[in-house]
Amino acid sequence: MDVLTDFFDRYLRLTNLPSIRFADVLEIIILSWLFYRILRWIKNTRAWGLMKGALVLIVFILIANALEMNTIMWLVQNLLSVGLVGLVIIFQPELRRSLEELGRKRMIPLLSSENRKQGDDKFSDKTVNELVKASFEMGKAKTGALIVIEQDTPLGEYERTGIQVDGIVTSQLLLNIFEKNTPLHDGAVIIRGNRVTAATCYLPLSDNMEISKELGTRHRAGLGISEVTDSVTIIVSEETGAVSLVQKGHLMRAITSEQLKAELMKLKKDDETNRGLGYKLLKGLQKNEEKADQ
Repeated sequence: MDVLTDFFDRYLRLTNLPSIRFADVLEIIILSWLFYRILRWIKNTRAWGLMKGALVLIVFILIANALEMNTIMWLVQNLLSVGLVGLVIIFQPELRRSLEELGRKRMIPLLSSENRKQGDDKFSDKTVNELVKASFEMGKAKTGALIVIEQDTPLGEYERTGIQVDGIVTSQLLLNIFEKNTPLHDGAVIIRGNRVTAATCYLPLSDNMEISKELGTRHRAGLGISEVTDSVTIIVSEETGAVSLVQKGHLMRAITSEQLKAELMKLKKDDETNRGLGYKLLKGLQKNEEKADQ
């Protein structure tokens, strides 16, 4: 080790570069690893959407500063401390969970990518057909159901409120889950890609006062999850057997099987269109990272 250190010292003196200690290199590696893990954690929580919004806000502030918009800059300076406190309040559940996990088995496990496991790809045509078939079979039997389909916003925090299933999406599986008087029928099912990841999950209820009084808790939960994420939710009414679809806070009530299939296929097509070469390359890198972690 001394010989290696002497060699680097002589080399750095010849190139007029500042001397670098072994501790400096180690520090850079540790900080790089921590920064990388924090970014991966942010991407797999609601913080990812907030981070993208924050980047837009930073660009706006830089432009305002360059154009000497003094009033805007004064507001930014005075609201900065309030904004930091607001961030702590908004992400209190994630921060609390990270501190709890820090003292458990593994070191900083929450910073690893735990939400994106199997079935990371979007749903297939077969899954669309199975969802439509199950929804309207449950509608005929007036079996209430709440099926949440994950999109870009991870639903890991809601999965943890239920029971892990991890099964391929089939109409038989969904019918069995929502069958009355069974252990898993109460709550929501979360679907990621072509797999049912969890059942009996609790969802946030919408506090929109304009929602019709005819709608019950199931519809309010479907609207609530669509207001805080980009997920799509299929709702089967236990009272009427009507099938509804919720997306981006918009409720389509009493739709037909053809309409449901068309909406799901449109969703699938839009997602495939948005997937460019860069997105696929990023997914490939993420899968390689997960294999390396295993």
